[in-house]
Amino acid sequence: MTILSRPQEGDLLPFENHYGYTSDAINPVAASAEFVFNNVSLVQINDDGVTAAAQYIGNRLIKDGYTPRTWHTHPLHLCPPEPYDPAHPGTRATLDWIFLISSLNFSFWSYLDGSDDAFGVEWRETWDSDRHVVHTGYWSLVAALDRALEEGIPITDPSFYASEERCPDSLIRHVFRVAPQAKEGIPLLPQRMAIMREVGAVLCADFGGSFQGFIEAFQRRYRHDGTALQLAQMVTDTFPSFRDEHWFEGRRVSFWKRAQIMVAETWAAFSPPSDADPHPLFPRGIGQLTMFADYRVPQVLHHLRLLTYHPELVCALEAHEEFASGAREEVAIRAASILAVERVAAALRADGRAGAVSSVLIDFFLWDLAKRLETGQERIEGIKTQPMLPAHRTRSIWY
Repeated sequence: MTILSRPQEGDLLPFENHYGYTSDAINPVAASAEFVFNNVSLVQINDDGVTAAAQYIGNRLIKDGYTPRTWHTHPLHLCPPEPYDPAHPGTRATLDWIFLISSLNFSFWSYLDGSDDAFGVEWRETWDSDRHVVHTGYWSLVAALDRALEEGIPITDPSFYASEERCPDSLIRHVFRVAPQAKEGIPLLPQRMAIMREVGAVLCADFGGSFQGFIEAFQRRYRHDGTALQLAQMVTDTFPSFRDEHWFEGRRVSFWKRAQIMVAETWAAFSPPSDADPHPLFPRGIGQLTMFADYRVPQVLHHLRLLTYHPELVCALEAHEEFASGAREEVAIRAASILAVERVAAALRADGRAGAVSSVLIDFFLWDLAKRLETGQERIEGIKTQPMLPAHRTRSIWY
C-alpha cells in the first residue's frame, strides 16, 4: 500500500520541536490547521458566517435534542450494553466494531454520485427491520459489516480479519459485495484489505486481540486519567495507517481524521444516559479534539458561509477536479474547516453553552445535516446560505 506524502519515521520534524507531540495542552491537528491556514490563501473563514452559523447550530442542537446520545439513534449502529460493564462480551464486541469501522472509514465518494449505479450495499433498513434498502456512502461500510455479522462471519474480530487463512481476500470481497444494480465496487478495496491485516495483526500481537485490550493498555499507561487527545496520539503512534499526516511547506501537518473520530465514536457510544454520570472511559471529556476533516463537512461549512473559496478553487470543484492527497487545495480546505468549527465552538462557549458544545458534537451534527441535505430530506432555513458546491474529490485512505 502506497501512502502519499507521509513523513518517514526517524525524521527530525520541526513541527514536533515547536509544539511537542507529547504535550497534552495543544492538539497538533489544531496547530497544523493554523499553520496551513496562515500559508495558503485559497480558503478563508467568514467571520459573519461564523456568527450566524454558531447561532443556527446552537439553536438546532437544542431544538433537535442533539447530544452524544444521538449516536445511539442511528439505525445501523451497534450499541453497547448499559450500564457500562467491561466484563460484558457486548462491550468488547462494540469496541471491536467501532475500531474496524474507523479503520475503514474513508473514501466513499463515487464518480457516479446520485446514480443508482453507484456503489451501494443492500441490507436491512435497521437492525430490527425486515425491509431491505441500498445504503451508500459511509453507511455502505456499516451495512456491509453488519450484514456479515448477521451472516455469522466474525468480521469485526481482529484475530479473524488479521488471518489470511481464516479470512481470505475472497471472503472480504464477499463482505463488501455490491447491491445488484451497482456498477462499481467499494473504492480502494486492496488498501482496505491491507489495513485490516495491519491493524488486526497489531491488536493480536500487542493488545490481546481486541480494541478493548488497547483501551486497557491506554488506561494503564495514564493511570485511568488519560485524555481523549492522548488516546488519539496513541492510536497514531501504534497504527501507521492512522497517521493522516503530510509534509507541507517544510513542516509536518497532521489531520488525524480517523484517529480522532474513532476516539469520538467510542466516547459517544459509551456516553452515559445522564449528564450527571461520569463517562466510564473519558471522565475528562473530549474537548481537546477537533472536527474530523473529511469532504462532506467542508461542503456544508461552505454552504453555511463559514468558508469562502477562491474563484479558482470554486471552478475546480464545479469541474469535479480531483486533488492529490496532500495537494494545496486539499490541505487548505481541511485546515480551514478545522478552524471554522473551532471558532463556532468558541462562539457557543462565549454564549454560555459550554456544557452542551464541543467541536466533536458540532462535527457529528454537521455531518448528519450534510447527509440530509444530500438526499433532499432537509433544506437550511432561517439563515443566509450560498450555493452548495460539489464536495472536493481526493482518493485516499485518510478520509
